[in-house]
Amino acid sequence: QVQLVESGGGLVQAGGSLRLSCAASGRTFSTYAMGWFRQAPGKEREFVAAISRSGGSTYYADSVKGRFTISRDNAKNTVYLQMNSLKPEDTAVYYCAARSSFPVVVAAQYDYWGQGTQVTVSS
Repeated sequence: QVQLVESGGGLVQAGGSLRLSCAASGRTFSTYAMGWFRQAPGKEREFVAAISRSGGSTYYADSVKGRFTISRDNAKNTVYLQMNSLKPEDTAVYYCAARSSFPVVVAAQYDYWGQGTQVTVSS
C-alpha cells in the first residue's frame, strides 16, 4: 500500500503560480504511475496530468497543457505539479493518485488517493 499527502495549495491571483507536492510513503514509489486530478464544487473529478513510473512519459489535459508541468523525484518519493499562468477556472481541490501500472486519465483506475489540497485562483 501507499499513502499520499498533498501540499502546496493556497490562494493566488490570476496569472500567478503554485507548485503542488505529493509525498508518498513506502519503498515502492517508483513502481507507481502517478496522476493529478481536480474537483471543483458541483463538478466531477477531472484528469489534470499523469506521469509514468520512470518519469519519462507525461500526459496532460488540454485545459492545462502548456501551463502545468508534472514531474517526480523517485529518490524523494514525491510527485510535483507546477502550475503557471493560473486562471480562475483552475480553482478546485487537487488530488494526487497512484496506480501500479501505466498512467491513465480515468480516476476510477487509480488505486490510492491523497486527501486533496485546495487551490483558489482569484480574478
